[in-house]
Amino acid sequence: MTGWIQLSLRVNADRVEPAEQALLELGACSVSLVDAGDHPVHEPAPGETPLWPEVVLQGLFEAGAEPAALTAALLGQGLITAADAVVVERLAERDWTRAWMDRYEPMRFGQSLWICPSHIEPDPDWPLVIRLDPGLAFGSGTHPTTALCLQWIDGAALAGKRVVDYGCGSGILAIASALKGARQVLAVDHDPQALTATIDNARRNAVADRIECLLPGQFKGEAADLILANILAGPLIELAPALAGCLAPGGQLVLSGVLAEQAEAVAAAYRDSLGPATISQNEDWVRLDFQRPWLSGGGP
Repeated sequence: MTGWIQLSLRVNADRVEPAEQALLELGACSVSLVDAGDHPVHEPAPGETPLWPEVVLQGLFEAGAEPAALTAALLGQGLITAADAVVVERLAERDWTRAWMDRYEPMRFGQSLWICPSHIEPDPDWPLVIRLDPGLAFGSGTHPTTALCLQWIDGAALAGKRVVDYGCGSGILAIASALKGARQVLAVDHDPQALTATIDNARRNAVADRIECLLPGQFKGEAADLILANILAGPLIELAPALAGCLAPGGQLVLSGVLAEQAEAVAAAYRDSLGPATISQNEDWVRLDFQRPWLSGGGP
């Protein structure tokens, strides 16, 4: 027998841990947590792993599992109060990675920048193409904050510039900057897995020789012509002295990962050193653009 059996049950947030443990002990190959309603989690505090008020747990079992026996066990442990509280689905065997890839289509940002998955051959007329597949990549262009940054990069003149991508994730902004002609890009992230993803993606796009991956402690704050930081409002406010401090005269700072209602607080953290921000919005998210003034008598 091939395929899978998926058992779904709804529990309150305080029951998630015992329910998840029970499913795993009953033989679940994996357990997924899904919002039972419509309760978006925008920005958890450091160290927090917030849950929705009600959660649907989806346990994936091999095809030979017995749903009736699994349901009886959940009843016996008091995790459900009736057998019909469990939804049973039979899932056909398939290549789930391939299925997800097949739904991932090329995307254009601005006038000339394209993100294209490896299973699709880019159009020869597309001026600038980043090859990037979904997966553990932290940022593939689909989120409004990433799109806002890519649109900015598409319209920027970066030839010969030194760029910092702070909170690089998949490296998508670092790679886009290198493809736009940046001479050096420092890709900084606290997660070593993100740095691994960045260098792998940089090699795929033939720009690894111009991208250096660093943990925050290794970043020395060298002067940069452009700093990109697509993270969250709280860290952006905390990092304001460090990021503004390493921006060269005439340099540009592009911040995203900020909800519209957080824009003023983030802008205020940078205003004294960089002046007012130009704000662009996509759905509920904004991008803040700053430029350090040129020194007296200076200029491009």
